[in-house]
Amino acid sequence: MDRECSQLLPSVCAVLADSRQLVADDTFLEKFLDWFKTLTETESSLLLLQENPCLTELITCVLKLKDPSSSTLSFILRLTGIFAASESCFQYLQQRELLISLFGEVGPLSTALWEEASVRSGWVQGVHSMVQHQSALHFLCNCGAIDVIFTLQGDPSLFVASAANQLLVHMLTFSLQSFQTKLVSIKDCDWPVCAQKLVVHIEESLKSNSASRINQSLKLLTSVFGCCHDLWTEVLWSQLSQPIVYLLEEEPVHAGHSLVDLFLSMTRSPVFSCPECSLWTSVTCALEHLNPAQVGHLAVGILKLQECPQAVRIQALSVLLQPMDCVLKAASQPLEYPGLLNRSVNDPATVETLLSCRSSCASLLCQTLAHLEELQYLTCLPVDLPHIPLLQSVVTVLQFCIGLATPATCLGTKISRILIGCFRVQRSAFDILGALSHWESHSVFMGSVSDILLAYLKSPDTSPTVLKKSFQATLKWLVSLSEAPSSRDHWEQIEQFLREKEGFRQVLFSSEVPKLTEDLLEDPESYVRASAVTAMGQLSFLTHLISKKPGIENGNDKEKSIVAQLQEILSTDSEGFPRRAVISVFIDWLREGHTDVLKDTEQFVSSVLQAVNTDLDWEVKAGGLELAEVFSAQTLGRLGLAACPYAAVLSSATRSTHLSESLQIFCQVKLFEFLFGALCDCDRPVAQKACSILIALKAELCDESSQKEGTSAGLSTEAHGIAWLEETLRRWSSCPRGDADEAGSQDPNGVLLILRTVDLEQLHRSLNRSSDHIEKSPQSLLQDILATVGTLEENEADCY
Repeated sequence: MDRECSQLLPSVCAVLADSRQLVADDTFLEKFLDWFKTLTETESSLLLLQENPCLTELITCVLKLKDPSSSTLSFILRLTGIFAASESCFQYLQQRELLISLFGEVGPLSTALWEEASVRSGWVQGVHSMVQHQSALHFLCNCGAIDVIFTLQGDPSLFVASAANQLLVHMLTFSLQSFQTKLVSIKDCDWPVCAQKLVVHIEESLKSNSASRINQSLKLLTSVFGCCHDLWTEVLWSQLSQPIVYLLEEEPVHAGHSLVDLFLSMTRSPVFSCPECSLWTSVTCALEHLNPAQVGHLAVGILKLQECPQAVRIQALSVLLQPMDCVLKAASQPLEYPGLLNRSVNDPATVETLLSCRSSCASLLCQTLAHLEELQYLTCLPVDLPHIPLLQSVVTVLQFCIGLATPATCLGTKISRILIGCFRVQRSAFDILGALSHWESHSVFMGSVSDILLAYLKSPDTSPTVLKKSFQATLKWLVSLSEAPSSRDHWEQIEQFLREKEGFRQVLFSSEVPKLTEDLLEDPESYVRASAVTAMGQLSFLTHLISKKPGIENGNDKEKSIVAQLQEILSTDSEGFPRRAVISVFIDWLREGHTDVLKDTEQFVSSVLQAVNTDLDWEVKAGGLELAEVFSAQTLGRLGLAACPYAAVLSSATRSTHLSESLQIFCQVKLFEFLFGALCDCDRPVAQKACSILIALKAELCDESSQKEGTSAGLSTEAHGIAWLEETLRRWSSCPRGDADEAGSQDPNGVLLILRTVDLEQLHRSLNRSSDHIEKSPQSLLQDILATVGTLEENEADCY
């Protein structure tokens, strides 16, 4: 601790010990604790107490107060725990009986302040900080603190209960961290007393009839197996596996969600990765006995594991597919389509009961669809997923929701009544329908996919959010067709499929979907308009993309100028979502080389930047900056100026010519006017992005030779700041068009002057600073505490 802080500390401690003087802001105490945590990590805790006796006096004085504030007492508990983390300091405090007075039965436990959650939380945090050595564990075992922690597991304050649970996890793992022996009984004398107490408590709780105690113990074990992968965890499981299996065999299983979390935590531990491990028997039991609404999370977690018996994986997949199999069988299907399951893992009656009940049907299907969608994005699925039957079942769900499915059973009739118009299920089904688009060999079922997509797109009853999801799914299927390997045979196959099935190409590129999309550009809901913008952008690009493939003609010769439509939205739409969508589409077009953009790239970029420049939405401006960055990189790359190790080295004369040409292009599209304006923007992310782009451009355009030329020409190289730049921009904006002396942003020399003279690097550092960079030293903190004592609210100083 430095001398200035040592001089201020006694006054601060005196303030904190005086109940008549209240610290105006509790955040001061938090920062005070943070400071001491840092100090004790770098300095001797015992030396800090010895050199600053005011700290020990502070603890003693607060203990003597008849009615201390709850915040002050909580602070003292936590501060003492920080110091007691050092064993030498622990002994120092214990000799003065401060630890027993704070954490024993005679301390805050026996006062009215214990009713305050902040005091209980401070007590738990203080104990947690203290448990860094065996002396602290012996102290807690002897003073009865462990029983207090068990009680706090069920505290009405969730923060206290969670902290107590984490404390028990820390105590168990810390007490056993040096226990590395072969399998022995937990009752063996090698197990520390503290660990034995904890395990006995867990076992008794699991065997009790108290649902809260069972859940508390399961949460504790979940955390233990999640954070510790030592050999003793296998011994612990051998002791506790039997009562956990008994919980699974209850009818019904009450702690299902907690059991799922426990098994997932254990299956991720390398200790239990062996296929012969007894854990997998319990996991199999869980897959068979848990409620279908509970077991889905466990099943998808198992399928993500790298190490797992294959039989367990197959069982987990069957559990996930069972609800979809029931839906598939409940509707009339063509005979040639295969089912999802050969046999069921669980009793189908349980799933059918849930699906036939209005309160559980939608929830079960949404959960199942979400889990199955998650599997679609795994890079390597260790089991074969029946994609065609799964796709068929998803389409069937969507048909039930819109009234197009034909029930084949009594269950089907019930499902059709429950799901009709169910937005939740529709949204989840469209999510997985889009995810299924990237799998090959779906053409045999593509007709049904296109039919259901078009049915939702054309239905007046489709809700805005569902319509958005249906657009997203449609686009994913279109993109999957266009991004497949571009051999002639492949594209002939796609065209033949589209013609035979009367699918997307005829409808999308002729009338219906583009017309629907265009109509939705005027929808009253802004997020629907935004989705329509994205859809229109994708459709336009796909039209261009497919028309370039061999043997395929453009089916939409009457397409209007989509660029003009989207630019109008960018300039006139009153909501931010559609404008952000437009700029995102334009960025993609510029990157991918859309036909309408390539016709006149400079004019396109200029008009977009002009519209974005006056937009008040910072995300739209950030999108404009990204477009400017892409354009500048493409321009420099086209002229051979991009930094590439494999590019041919240009001669100095050629490089100079290309630099002048690129600079002229940037000035013509008013790129720098846009970038300089963004640099002065009040939104920090916009200014940061603009500054980064300008630094990169400066490195390319303002090389040493150009700077020497500027100096020899008499141009000023004096460094300027933002104020000077803002004045220059105002002069540019007021400059009459065609004025040769004040050409503004279209004058390359003026642009180079700004790039040379504005200290962009220093500005970038300033923009990246946090808002509290001015004053955040410990000395400032102590001064702020003293300055705010007893002041009124209107005079409270701001803590850094």
